[in-house]
Amino acid sequence: MWNFVCTASKPTAVTHSVTGNFTSPSAKNLIISKCTRIEIHLLTPEGLRPLHDVPINGRIAIMELFRPQGESQDLLFFTTERYKFGVLAYDEEKCEIITRAYGDLEDRIAQESSIGPIGDIDPDCRMIGLHFYEGLYKVIPIGSNTSFKDAFNISLEELQILDIKFLYGCSQPTIAVLFQDQKDSRHVKVYEVNIKEKLFSNVLNWNVANVEGGAHALIPIPKGGLIVLGEQTVTYLNGNNAPKTIPIASTIIKAFGKVDTDGSRYLLGDHAGQFYMLLLIEKNKNNNNEPLDLKIERLGEVSIPSSISYLDNGVVYIGAGHGDSQLVKLLTEKNEETGTYITILEEFTNLGPIVDFCVVDLERQGQGQVVTCSGAFKDGSLRIIRNGIGINEQATIDLPGIKGIWSLKDETSNFDKYLVMTFINATRVLAIQGEELEETSIDGFTSESQTLYCGNVINGQIIQVTSNVITLVSTEGFMVNSTWSPPQGSSINLASCNKSQVLISIGGNTVIYLEIQGTEFKEISRKVLEHEIACLDVSPLTGENDQENEKANVCAVGLWGDISLRILLLPSLNQVHVDHLGGEIIPRSVLFASFEGLHYVLCALGDGNLFSFVFDPATYLLSERRKIAIGTQPVILNKFRSKGTTNIFASSDRPTVIYSSNKKLMYSNVNLKEVLYMSPFNSESFPESLAIAKSSSLSIGTIDEIQKLHIRSVPLGEMPRRIAHQDQSKTFAVLTVNSRLNQETGEEIDASYIKLFNDQTFEILSTFALNQYETGWSLINTSFKEEPNQQYFVIGTAFVRPEETEPSSGRILVFQVQENKLILVTEKQVKGAAFSLNSFGGKLLSSINSKIQLFEWGLSEDGTRTLTPKCVYHGHILALYVVTRGDFIVVGDLMKSISLLVYKPVESQIEEIARDFSGNWMTCIEALDDDTFIGAENSMNLFTVRKNSEAASDEERARLDTIGEFHLGELVNRFRVGSLVMQQPDSTPLPTLLFGTVNGALGVVASLNQESFEFFKKLQDGLRKVVKGNVEFFIVVNNEE
Repeated sequence: MWNFVCTASKPTAVTHSVTGNFTSPSAKNLIISKCTRIEIHLLTPEGLRPLHDVPINGRIAIMELFRPQGESQDLLFFTTERYKFGVLAYDEEKCEIITRAYGDLEDRIAQESSIGPIGDIDPDCRMIGLHFYEGLYKVIPIGSNTSFKDAFNISLEELQILDIKFLYGCSQPTIAVLFQDQKDSRHVKVYEVNIKEKLFSNVLNWNVANVEGGAHALIPIPKGGLIVLGEQTVTYLNGNNAPKTIPIASTIIKAFGKVDTDGSRYLLGDHAGQFYMLLLIEKNKNNNNEPLDLKIERLGEVSIPSSISYLDNGVVYIGAGHGDSQLVKLLTEKNEETGTYITILEEFTNLGPIVDFCVVDLERQGQGQVVTCSGAFKDGSLRIIRNGIGINEQATIDLPGIKGIWSLKDETSNFDKYLVMTFINATRVLAIQGEELEETSIDGFTSESQTLYCGNVINGQIIQVTSNVITLVSTEGFMVNSTWSPPQGSSINLASCNKSQVLISIGGNTVIYLEIQGTEFKEISRKVLEHEIACLDVSPLTGENDQENEKANVCAVGLWGDISLRILLLPSLNQVHVDHLGGEIIPRSVLFASFEGLHYVLCALGDGNLFSFVFDPATYLLSERRKIAIGTQPVILNKFRSKGTTNIFASSDRPTVIYSSNKKLMYSNVNLKEVLYMSPFNSESFPESLAIAKSSSLSIGTIDEIQKLHIRSVPLGEMPRRIAHQDQSKTFAVLTVNSRLNQETGEEIDASYIKLFNDQTFEILSTFALNQYETGWSLINTSFKEEPNQQYFVIGTAFVRPEETEPSSGRILVFQVQENKLILVTEKQVKGAAFSLNSFGGKLLSSINSKIQLFEWGLSEDGTRTLTPKCVYHGHILALYVVTRGDFIVVGDLMKSISLLVYKPVESQIEEIARDFSGNWMTCIEALDDDTFIGAENSMNLFTVRKNSEAASDEERARLDTIGEFHLGELVNRFRVGSLVMQQPDSTPLPTLLFGTVNGALGVVASLNQESFEFFKKLQDGLRKVVKGNVEFFIVVNNEE
């Protein structure tokens, strides 16, 4: 088994953000840390413009900008969670990031700080101070010419450090230390750092008694002194006066950001997303020893912040790890509608933390959509993620009933000016005026009939085909040059045209070929076919230089009666090839197309299926027949050009773009629900755009150059924990946790719910509240052997009581969806937390604390249903994760890695047959095949283990061998079998797993054969030698020995 690991979506949760002049002395930059990546943005009058996205080989723990003496622009300092550090600078001439310094700050024998890494830089850039280990303060001296000297440690008396910050305006580097003593009281102590002697030279007496017991952060003030942020108070200290304290509503400040360079205003954000302004008011500007007055004002509500960075002109960046990051505008006056002092300008999608997700194919396209449980607390949401090509809508008009749409140029421009729309009994024309579309008329056009075709043709003319007449109109003055009408009693049913050729059908089964000669129509030939004509096309093939030939020498016709595709020779209309499509569904659209020197005929049916053929223009033969389902409704094919290449747009209930890559047809979904008709629309105001007709509207939009993930958000206002989809009822069930504040006690209370959502609209259909202290842990959709046609949602819960260290009780709840309501069918009390649930051969398998238990579904004569214990297996510490494969049960334990059990139906018992003896602390597991299993553990690693079925000894068979290891750098919460990519026709399916992480990354684990693995391994090794920085994909190396 060989596996390939890559990232489908990069981490999106923001951990740090800073502002400064990094890319040039005059540029204002916003620099954002997203776990393992650093994004550099430039602030422009139009907004934030991304410049660089830098992968870091580590998880960023600290990030600060600083400017040593002699530097014209800022440098970026960062450390990783494994205590590596780097200093980055920017070369403005080469437009690239350079590394000025890097190193390892790890101490091998020290005890890591329980609160995590703390770091700060002296305001005068004399040193960098870091606290990684209990009792040690690490100093990196900064010398002249921005040289970084060897780091050293200074002993700290205080062990439980909460925060350390440098103070402004001190002759020696001076730090303030917020710490907690052994009696849980909190204090502030101030030290001067003697870099030369490598010690604290002086402990300053700031006359500080105990600070608030909830104090957790320090803010140094450029005017002198510092702010201590508590949970109920904000305190100002300066060493010269008694502390100045103001009360605040009970809260936990999560982030703060300086507004003014003198530190007179600070922005604060708390754990509930409340946004505040802290003002420091000088009583006497001539006396710096006077204490400052403090005032705090609530501005509004934002995402729960992990960082706050003030940009300019009242615009603030809110970095978030639990919700979407935001750009916020500060207002000078209250917004009367919202009652706040802020306006949200823009939101940046964050998928993290992905707690759970499911992969569904709601539209039966063979392409999975991922629905994630994302975010936490009030920022919780469901995210619907789909891979495809995006249409960015520029303008939309409400216009129902469109039956066709075409674009037209005028006589003076190469840009499209008109949009012709047809309805059942009318034709209307829109003209582009600046950026507006206004209704107009073309004098020679028939406006009271439905148009079958319209387009520009040779000699500066426009053709319009209706059921009664074909009209040739000059673009200069819109004079009618010529008309052609079918014989008396006949009508035109279908039409296809190019620059000089017209192909129509009349009377059902007669095809007529006309040519435009000068300003006249000339009928060249006609032929009666044996069956009624369903569709036709006379598009010229593409020659050299990707330019269409002037005339077509063949045409394609689809017939009703025998469901066939015919190739007819022009001008004679003699048949040269026939292909019987089979089935009973008629062809609805046919099109010639050329990609990368190959010629194709595409034929779409009325049920959404599409046939593709390779066409040989020398022999007129169709070959390499392929069939793919791209929708469930009739498909209409149209060409369009984007970025210099020709593509095909398939309008249907599942619109698709067809293009070629390496001489192979590719199919990509479009991020639109339904498209009836499409026309390219290349106007000056909307260059390289598409005009798209839906059932009730007309839209103009541009198309993405590449496929990407499209994300739709369903805000919940609470945290989603588990999700499952039920195809029978077309619903999602979601376990949520709602955290609210008890106004009387000030404590947060968690309430858990099961919510039912419509799988298309995501409207909440039903809600079921769990009991007090009860939390949902697991959720599946399943059916039982006794009722194979009835699907149930099954929920596993635990009662998490404050006095218990481990849940001693829980429930398994079985719900049926009836008339969009959750109906509780039965419940089963269990002695512990039902951490995991699985369908298992028509039964229900659950992990309950340390045991694995199997339940049977019982049906009594009176119709009641019950869960009855069948057998149980003990032998784990906490069996958190369970997956099944046939009669095999794979268990991921909290501390004891992966074990493999087997169920023996005859003996009705579960036995362990093998285990991994490594001490991995598991975060999730999944089965790759019957013998190979993958796990993720809390050190951000993935590993694969394999069953030794063919081993000679019992001892070897009882061991799961580790065959692959990979450091991902992300904490994985969930694996799911599935793919985000549409399965291409005639391609071999690639077994894939998707995984979601705490920082919002989506990844893929794909199983390869040995030949493919070795090829990609060589490619990766070659890229490492050539590409600077980190390679963007990695491979799990599995050894078969």
